[in-house]
Amino acid sequence: MASSLHQLLKEEGFEKGKLLKNQPDNSTALPIYICHGRKSSEITEHKDEKTVIRNGSSVSSSFKPKSDEPVIDEAAIKAVISILGGYTGRYLKDESYRAMVKDKCTSCLLSRRKAGSDGGIFMNMELGIESIDKLVEDRGNKKELRMKLLRHSIRLLSIVASLNCEKSRNGSTCGVPHSHLSACAQLYLSIVYKLEKNHRLSARHLLQVFCDSAFLARTHLLPDLWDHFFLPHLLHLKVWYHKELEHLSNLGNALKETKMKALSKLYNDQVDMGTAMFAMYYKEWLKIGAKVPPVPTVPLPSSSSYGSSRRRSSESHASVSSINRNLYQTVFGATTEWQSMELDRRIRTSIDICCLESEENEFKYENYNQNKKKTHRRSSSSHIYSTPRTELLPETQKSGHFRFFSCQSRPKGCLVNGKIDVRNNSKRNLEHLDLPLSDLNKAIATICSSDVLSDCEIAIRVMTKAWLDSHGDSTIEAALTTAPIIEGVLEVLFASNDNEVMELAILILAEFITRSKVNRQTILNSDPQLEIFLKLLKNSSLFLKAAVLLYLLRPKAKQMISTEWIPLSLRVLEFGEHLQTLYTIRCSPQVAALYFLDQLLTGFNEDRNLENACQLVSLGGLNLLMRNVEFGGVLERNKAALIISCCIRADGSCRHYVADKLNKAALIELMVGNCKDSNGSVIALLTELLCLNRRTRMMKFLNELLRGWGGLNTMHILLACLHKALPEERPLVAALLLQLDLLGDPFRCSVYREEAVEVIIETLDCEKCNEKTQQQSAKALTMLGGRFSYMGEATTESWLLKQAGFHENLEDSFQKKEIGDNFLDEGEEEIENWQKKAAIALLNSGNKRFLAALSNSMAKDIPSLARASLVTIAWMSCFLHLAGDKDFQAMASSILTPRLLESSNSNRVLEERVLATFSLQQIRKSSGDIFKPSLGHSIISFL
Repeated sequence: MASSLHQLLKEEGFEKGKLLKNQPDNSTALPIYICHGRKSSEITEHKDEKTVIRNGSSVSSSFKPKSDEPVIDEAAIKAVISILGGYTGRYLKDESYRAMVKDKCTSCLLSRRKAGSDGGIFMNMELGIESIDKLVEDRGNKKELRMKLLRHSIRLLSIVASLNCEKSRNGSTCGVPHSHLSACAQLYLSIVYKLEKNHRLSARHLLQVFCDSAFLARTHLLPDLWDHFFLPHLLHLKVWYHKELEHLSNLGNALKETKMKALSKLYNDQVDMGTAMFAMYYKEWLKIGAKVPPVPTVPLPSSSSYGSSRRRSSESHASVSSINRNLYQTVFGATTEWQSMELDRRIRTSIDICCLESEENEFKYENYNQNKKKTHRRSSSSHIYSTPRTELLPETQKSGHFRFFSCQSRPKGCLVNGKIDVRNNSKRNLEHLDLPLSDLNKAIATICSSDVLSDCEIAIRVMTKAWLDSHGDSTIEAALTTAPIIEGVLEVLFASNDNEVMELAILILAEFITRSKVNRQTILNSDPQLEIFLKLLKNSSLFLKAAVLLYLLRPKAKQMISTEWIPLSLRVLEFGEHLQTLYTIRCSPQVAALYFLDQLLTGFNEDRNLENACQLVSLGGLNLLMRNVEFGGVLERNKAALIISCCIRADGSCRHYVADKLNKAALIELMVGNCKDSNGSVIALLTELLCLNRRTRMMKFLNELLRGWGGLNTMHILLACLHKALPEERPLVAALLLQLDLLGDPFRCSVYREEAVEVIIETLDCEKCNEKTQQQSAKALTMLGGRFSYMGEATTESWLLKQAGFHENLEDSFQKKEIGDNFLDEGEEEIENWQKKAAIALLNSGNKRFLAALSNSMAKDIPSLARASLVTIAWMSCFLHLAGDKDFQAMASSILTPRLLESSNSNRVLEERVLATFSLQQIRKSSGDIFKPSLGHSIISFL
């Protein structure tokens, strides 16, 4: 599998500018845009032999896997499941989307029910949907009730889905085709299994929707998913269809109407067949342990089948083996540029008349597409849809073949080491144009009012030359930086296929943006969902310049709602090493990519932020981010560190990979480089990386960190960082500094330890610290506990409850489940040694003040901090006998006992009572006869 876009360029034949030819086609799997290397156990890291076959509009990449490589990369399967799961997952989170799906299903199933007819099947469907909605809306249901509702829903929906069996597939119930009934049932079965977190089975049921009724699924139920997932496989059919439409436009009206109906019917049948074939193909993919199925071949229909007499000059498009490159296709899929998007819009308006009209009458078809694209007035024809049928003139089809890489015809000089080197040729070419400035007024009028694309493209050239020649002339600037002109340039960007014109448009818009904030806002208002920029970012030649232009606009997360933003941003991050020049502006695309990723991972609500972070991890973006922590400017490196910490919080399992692979010296260097600025992003990342489930791994990480950078003392750097840190950062920096200090002798005092303990004591004072600081103080205490699950969740409390025998009294308790294999005997000794050293250091350095601070924070009853303080007292009490003498132990008992007795009262949470009683028992053991608390029988029974 391809490990990066650099690999993918090689797969397509672009290896140092050389196109590989005449290689055998052994295509069996799906190359994807995933930067492998997250886990050696999960991702096979080796190079593949790759071949490429190009023929007309078909692009088919292939490769020969080694014998020891699984044919389908597990990461690719996860990516497919993730894409499909995004649509069912939205049902669980978005109430309006949930209502829309329900309305769609009920409109197509119930509109033709006859009065008084048997509605048993429909009743099953309604009850199944009702049960699912109850599950979604009330997540607090008891486990038994939820399981009952799930089973009930599955049973009811399975009855409906079974109507599409071989015997009754072509039948109907109450006038509704069984295929429609089954498709709707499969859609809701997909949602049920999503609720069960059976993501693979959920994805298979969603694919079955397209198998049962491809037309209904792609035009009514799930048009967005079809556009995103299936359409890239079938673009050759779309190109063929519109070429045939162009030919028919020359016929007489009567004959044209008849043949267009036949053509539309033929086209829709072929698209439905192709959709079903690829749905089955991916269903086979998602079978556990299944062999790789052959990639479906969807041939072009025969022109003679609808009566066309036109002869083709070439039959190179007769058969296309369409390979959807998964997330690579997500990146490159729209390099069909304006044509594919515009043709898609037009196809929907020219769908088979008979078919469409009958479907509308049968189930009151409504277009619920939530992501409707803006209707742009630009076309390359002087009459855009002046007739009710699609008519495309030759100008729109001048780039008739579908290209995955628009750079494939570039000279070798444009490819450096397999990477795209987009040269600023547009400005150089413009200098040779003989375009008098007297044409500027005409160009302005054209860009503001003309519907002819070719005229508007010429106007872009004229305006750009005028701008260059003006050298900042205020008259020219005032004439060109108006809202109608900016909007016109944006429309040309959306409609044009000419890379040079698009580059000129990008360059002049960049100039406009830097001149005025008003121009920036005009662009954002004209393209609120950034659809134009999505198209540009998928352009292989212009995506880096487009990224810089978009960065100048500083869009917010709410405008970046498409699922394509993560892979597109990673693509820019991977290839944006060199500065891009946009006339007077120079900017790094990587800076732009990090800004986009920061918005995508922090700018939405918590659920969406985590979803985006998980997508980034699944695409292998961690390697790119870790590279950016090492190289680049300080701001960009800080942003990369912050994004990595977001990814770890979203997918805790990746922290082990990052802890192993990340350059620790680069983190120390970054802390030094921040100088007067906050080290918040670095501290946040280090905090996440220290929540490892094995003490040996944690010690290895700390030792690597201690080696420092450039001969500088890491602990001294952290001490300096502690002094300038923000209040909410101080407890985490102190906890980190203390852990590094404890790599030495716990009985030997040091300046670093004294400073760290002092800060921890200060931040436990609830009266002086704000809520954020209190939360971070609780986290610091949790870190010092030293026990974490594989996902990075603190398990010290669970371990303590286990020691108290609490887990034995609760059947199937959460605490019992969490302990699992995280506390194997082989690692227990290391953890206990660590806790012993930490307890001795904290008690000897903090002495009475530290114990009093813990006791006071419990008394304030601030939930997170009070619980963390209680847990800290509980595990430290196990080692109280090792710290100080009997006088110290007596003093500790006198400070802690009253608060612990209060926490052991019956009005407290049961776990808190157990922890408090456990602590009292440990203090009693360490103090001997000094302390003999009176314990109730009900509490003592847990010990």
